Amino acid sequence: MLKIQSLSVDYGARRVLHDVSIEVQSGEALALIGPNGAGKSSLIRAISGIIPARTGSITFDGHDFLRYSATQRARLIAVVPQVTALPAAFTVWETVLLGRTPYLNFLGQVSPTDEQIARASLDRVDALHLSDRYIGEISGGEQQRVLLARALAQQTPALLLDEPTAHLDIQHQSALMNLVKAQARQCNLAVLMVVHDLNLAALYADRVALLEQGHLRAVGTPAEILNEKILKPIYGMDLNIVQHPDYLIPLIFPERRVIA
Repeated sequence: MLKIQSLSVDYGARRVLHDVSIEVQSGEALALIGPNGAGKSSLIRAISGIIPARTGSITFDGHDFLRYSATQRARLIAVVPQVTALPAAFTVWETVLLGRTPYLNFLGQVSPTDEQIARASLDRVDALHLSDRYIGEISGGEQQRVLLARALAQQTPALLLDEPTAHLDIQHQSALMNLVKAQARQCNLAVLMVVHDLNLAALYADRVALLEQGHLRAVGTPAEILNEKILKPIYGMDLNIVQHPDYLIPLIFPERRVIA
């Protein structure tokens, strides 16, 4: 279990997270939602150790995660960041093999097992055919799938994703989110993901955590959180929320306003 307790984070003089407490169970996919600037990406960065916590604790199976070395952390938590400028001169294959770095020997040698895991990870995200391509030659959506493959190659018990469907078309959005949900179930992963699309959160998350201005406002199932009473004051707009006829989950639509 990944447990965040009373976590506060500052950027200079500005506090971006205020006493946030969340638990993510193994086998569970929890979606972080909220308006822009709510602190979702900051929470992902704080958990992964990129930015320091002001107060609070992060534990994994009862162990203080923040006291671990970088290598130990990389064996426990893999991160899929927002698409950034990946090294254009690296091939897709080389990029995914970086996920095996925490397991290499002191000479940094890649074993046949490492290569087998990297190949399987690329295959899972439907990107094996891109292996020999350079990162600079592939699209942003393809890069996002490569980043997920790199994270899967780490074979960690926890997975953090920051807007994993950014730049993906609807087909690859569905494929990626189905894959993430399947990995949580089949590999017993604790998955924490930033999701802007509330309907994707409803479809694929077991639970939803709502952040606003660095405060955790609500945590619960999609049916408990994705309703007009909770969402309208946070997003500041009228919403139409209906139940999906087959999946019995909420579907969220912004109120349509036609200006004459």
